[in-house]
Amino acid sequence: MGSDQVLYVVATPIGNLADMVPRAIEVLQSADLVAAEDTRHSQRLFSHFSITTPLVAYHDHSDDKRTGELLAQLEGGRTIALISDAGTPLISDPGYRLVREARSRGIKVVPIPGACAFVAALSAAGLPSDRFSFEGFLPAKPGARANALQALAADPRTLVFYEAPHRVADTLDAMTEIFGAEREAVIARELTKAFETFHLAPLQELAAWVRADSNQQRGEIVLMVRGADVSQAGEVDAEAQRVMKLLMSELPPKRAAALAAEITGVKKKALYNWGLEQKS
Repeated sequence: MGSDQVLYVVATPIGNLADMVPRAIEVLQSADLVAAEDTRHSQRLFSHFSITTPLVAYHDHSDDKRTGELLAQLEGGRTIALISDAGTPLISDPGYRLVREARSRGIKVVPIPGACAFVAALSAAGLPSDRFSFEGFLPAKPGARANALQALAADPRTLVFYEAPHRVADTLDAMTEIFGAEREAVIARELTKAFETFHLAPLQELAAWVRADSNQQRGEIVLMVRGADVSQAGEVDAEAQRVMKLLMSELPPKRAAALAAEITGVKKKALYNWGLEQKS
């Protein structure tokens, strides 16, 4: 492989080592170097599959110098494999800078497909998957998180998020407030592991279920939310919703809808129905 000048982007298991694909093992064993998000974390994988290729750290906090070092080795004819802690690199993981720069220098970049947490979760969630939007991690601060959710409130696509276990309950509460109590959602937790869990319910019920069981606030978590009704998404856009929320903080839904209709041009009935849904 040494003269190929190739950067391999290699997916690794998200929990169950049996999900490692044979081609990935072969590439990691024969590469000159493996750039890993966390070299200590990757040692378990390497030990299990008898991979002895040297490891070097490459993650979100790696500076341009480390990127430059890897590119220099690639241009020198060495083959490098890029892996993350789990799943497919660059999906809420580092690597974008290295891949982009490698391509700009004419270095071949080859994906080695395999596990990806959000794809696995969506495939078994029971929510529409013909159109979806992967949003990754929401902002940690409540205000920024609320703004991000508000911008997605009228999106008709299934929304897919990653979330940290210590924030999942608060995030579900925020989703309930912004998307509405009855919007259907699924939590997928500890995928491919011993305590894999899927639970589908209206957001308000799902939020209560997670708060009532601390076990549901542990491990790796994917949250999926059904998209807004097409009729609602088409009539009450994000800006109209923002205006309604401001007016409803001071006025009843009917009066707020009348004023919002004058401001936004959206039909009063659609605004009123949206306001009632938020109150329920």
